Amino acid sequence: MPEGKPDTKQRIRIRLKAYDHKVIDQAAKQIVDTALRTGASLAGPIPLPTRKSTFTVVKSPHVYKKGREQFEMRVHKRLIDVFEPTPKTIDSLMNLSLPAGCDVEIKM
Repeated sequence: MPEGKPDTKQRIRIRLKAYDHKVIDQAAKQIVDTALRTGASLAGPIPLPTRKSTFTVVKSPHVYKKGREQFEMRVHKRLIDVFEPTPKTIDSLMNLSLPAGCDVEIKM
């Protein structure tokens, strides 16, 4: 083994994004249950900072510039690391049906 390089183990990093925190928590629970059932060890779900976007629009189409309305959009994120996954773990994670509205990004 070359110097300076640590012993790398296989890891799957799963990032979840959703506008609704209930949906993302439900998806994270399904992933954790599936990984634990197939014998993999994991870390998470780790809550990452929520990104908040605020949009301000004028209520009136003509005058009354002081009358405004604000809309907010929140993007919730979670991180799950699966350490030393077995082939059974990878297969079951690929066939997992997650709730609609949840974006999943997987890195090996």
